[in-house]
Amino acid sequence: MAKASTRKGPSTRKASIDRITLPDLTDDDGALLRSGDGREAERYMDVNLDGRDLTGISFGECDFTKVSLHEAKLRGASFAECLMTDLHAPVFSAPRSSWRDVRIEHARLGSVEAYEAILRSVHIDGSKLDFVNLRNATLTDVLISNCIIEELDLGSATVQRLELQNCRIGTLDVGGAKLTDVDLRSSDFSSVHGLEGLRGATIDDAQLSLLAPLLAAHLGLRVE
Repeated sequence: MAKASTRKGPSTRKASIDRITLPDLTDDDGALLRSGDGREAERYMDVNLDGRDLTGISFGECDFTKVSLHEAKLRGASFAECLMTDLHAPVFSAPRSSWRDVRIEHARLGSVEAYEAILRSVHIDGSKLDFVNLRNATLTDVLISNCIIEELDLGSATVQRLELQNCRIGTLDVGGAKLTDVDLRSSDFSSVHGLEGLRGATIDDAQLSLLAPLLAAHLGLRVE
């Protein structure tokens, strides 16, 4: 009889997050920001951009501190090498936006519309987010740590090297998602939708025990 292999498969690759170092910045009050603008090396502090039309705007090497973006229109906006601290927006609308080398800390966002967005080398830390819509988005090298998220929707998203560290997630939706090296260990989930989409994710033994009833129901298994 052939022996069963005990060799472990390759370990889950971690997200690669680049360090962000900003140059000397120019303070800006945001009054002249317009859709389609290109802004570089600017600091926005205690700025209210609620309801502003910033469609297609691009920011490079900028710092945002205590900025309010409630119902600002950020469709197709681009952020590269940016730091963001204490963002506030009950409604954050940025579909089809692009985020590269961005760090977001202590944000308080309600409904986040970021479907079809592109995220690369993004770190979100210590934030509270209600509903995060990343359907059909592309995520590469993303770290989400110490966050509370009521619902994280990754439906039909393409995800490579995503880490959720010490997060509390209400509902995780991965229906139709394509996951590669997605590490869910150390985070808690109340429910998971689209279980077939978990292929490519890494979980721990405790999470497997919690998922067992959902997996049984999904497969039509009867446990007696």
